[in-house]
Amino acid sequence: MLNYSYLLISIFLFFSGVMVFVSNRSHLLSTLLSLEFIVLSLFLFLFMYLSMMNYELYFSMIFLTFSVCEGALGLSVLVSMIRTHGNDYFQAFSVLQC
Repeated sequence: MLNYSYLLISIFLFFSGVMVFVSNRSHLLSTLLSLEFIVLSLFLFLFMYLSMMNYELYFSMIFLTFSVCEGALGLSVLVSMIRTHGNDYFQAFSVLQC
């Protein structure tokens, strides 16, 4: 019964991260942080599910590897935007300007 409560908590964390992501944010950094929160909640859900079903946890290591690559890519996009535009506001730059 305790494992099911952890699964429900991880599902709640996922949906709260989605709600923060969908809400109107003006900074890229807050959007990237909400995406990382969603990835961590998915990792928690995956880890609990694999542990409950007594499966191997190799897939969770692969998932963590891809999530680290996604975080590094988002951070590099953030740094390049700050260097080219001076800030991370969504309203400060235009897609047609690139």
